[in-house]
Amino acid sequence: MALSPEFGSIKPSQKQQLLNDNYLSFNGGTGAGDSNSFAQQYLPEIYEQEVERYGNRTLSGFLRMVGAEMPMSSDQVIWSEQNRLHVAYNDVNIKGGIVADNTLEFSTGGATKVENVISANQTIVILDPAGVELKALVTASSTAPNGIAEIVIAPYTATDLTGLATGGLKIFVYGSEYDKGVSVTNSTGATDTTGYKTINPSFTQFSNSPIIIRNKFVVSGSDMAQIGWVEVATEDGTGGYLWYLKAESETRLRFEDYLEMAVVEGELATGAAATSVKGTEGLFAAIKKRGNTNVGFTAAGGLATFDEILKNLDTQGAIEENMLFLNRQTSLDFDDMLAGVGGTPYSGGSSYGVFENSEDMALNLGFSGFRRGSYDFYKTDWKYLNDASTRGAIQGSVASVEGVLVPAGTSTVYDQILGTNIRRPFLHVRYRASQADDRRMKSWLTGSAGGAMSSDLDAMEVNFLSERCLCVQAANNFVLFQGV
Repeated sequence: MALSPEFGSIKPSQKQQLLNDNYLSFNGGTGAGDSNSFAQQYLPEIYEQEVERYGNRTLSGFLRMVGAEMPMSSDQVIWSEQNRLHVAYNDVNIKGGIVADNTLEFSTGGATKVENVISANQTIVILDPAGVELKALVTASSTAPNGIAEIVIAPYTATDLTGLATGGLKIFVYGSEYDKGVSVTNSTGATDTTGYKTINPSFTQFSNSPIIIRNKFVVSGSDMAQIGWVEVATEDGTGGYLWYLKAESETRLRFEDYLEMAVVEGELATGAAATSVKGTEGLFAAIKKRGNTNVGFTAAGGLATFDEILKNLDTQGAIEENMLFLNRQTSLDFDDMLAGVGGTPYSGGSSYGVFENSEDMALNLGFSGFRRGSYDFYKTDWKYLNDASTRGAIQGSVASVEGVLVPAGTSTVYDQILGTNIRRPFLHVRYRASQADDRRMKSWLTGSAGGAMSSDLDAMEVNFLSERCLCVQAANNFVLFQGV
């Protein structure tokens, strides 16, 4: 029976020289291995520094650019937003479809009825979906016992409502007209047809609740005693040699990204999760619910497609300055759209720096901002929408988010606690804090290793916690770009 391993194949040399039969193999038990054995007696060349193959991996920073952070002390934040100033009604119908009766009704069914605030002797404009227009004087205004509001009108240029559609009309008040020597009497109730109806301003109330975000990093006491150094450069600006704290550093960076991602992607819990958590309304959910959504924006549509967005913004707050946070494809679509403006006298579209270009300068084919109509837009890439580990993995589908239009500046809202109107950024984060505890970003050590002596656990636990929510105010001024 042969011995294993066998060392008879090794032949010592009289001189210190390398021969094919006098070196030891480090990858087998025979001492003389394959052709790769010779190189293994030397120490390998090891790069101590990590290669940053993904560049800056952090995704946070969006909210720091467009919002602010403010403390709160309650489980819920409530704010009120102003409603429109002027009186207008949609989905108005000709009562019974009889045009000769000159009677309009605001609601024809459903449990929710609208309040009638139009007074007699006010003047209105009636708009037909087909483009027909008629101006009229209100002669009587009341609310029927079934809750349906009615007004009787006298057209200025016609005898009745002939020519108008029987449903889907829109009306709005543009003034009033009274005869000489007529006194204005106050309305005595819903059935009073001639009294003046005082309009009390109303507001729409919104709320959101903070969620608790937690994370933890654990390293055992034994692993802390085994030092394996590696030179690192982290996204938070630190650098140098770290060992087990390298993983702790990345856990912290990941958690800081979660602080932003959680309030951007947050959803109120209405499904199975509602049995254990309440959720929070994030940026995307708020825009889908209360804002504007543009599906399938492409450069092929040209300025006509973008102008439809502007027309919609005109019907809302018409905020002059806006930020566009876009993924790569949508950003390129905007560049191509702008580059295609003004096909003459330049066959390729608008000229980039035509008066300063030279053969030695790099041609800039991108736009960082532009003005259209009465609006200014500043365009930037949003890394969160490009990263393959987040939203960048599902581009081009109906579910994908291609970009967000965020109004710049502040909004005026009514603060329930202060009892007065205050100005707040349209986007801002509220976090739980008091004189005793600040939960904006907490971290603490537990265990018995690494200087922590809080328990008999033979490990060091690094805990992270935050409690916060996002307030999306005046969401009607936001636009969410989605794929087709």
